[in-house]
Amino acid sequence: MDETEMKVFQIISISGDSRAQAFEALRMAREGDFDGADAKMEEARKTSAQVHNLQTDMLTEEARGNKTPVGLLMVHAQDHLMTSLLARDLIEEMIGMLKDKQTE
Repeated sequence: MDETEMKVFQIISISGDSRAQAFEALRMAREGDFDGADAKMEEARKTSAQVHNLQTDMLTEEARGNKTPVGLLMVHAQDHLMTSLLARDLIEEMIGMLKDKQTE
């Protein structure tokens, strides 16, 4: 496995971790543990930053002329990344709605 493939697999794995952390935060919020949910969302944001840095490194390399082959695996990795980011953003809003509902 070459370095690019390793990075692609890391994008898939770390994106999945971030998504799982965000869903765990939502579960905590639904149970009324907003402090725990906030902490778990912070973990999800930090995990997303890790995967974003990997992607940025790959984009920087491509901008330097080192083209990254785009195959099904790369598309799959980008799909995981974007889905995890969208899930995290939506879950953050949902937690906010749950907090608002609790204060009514």
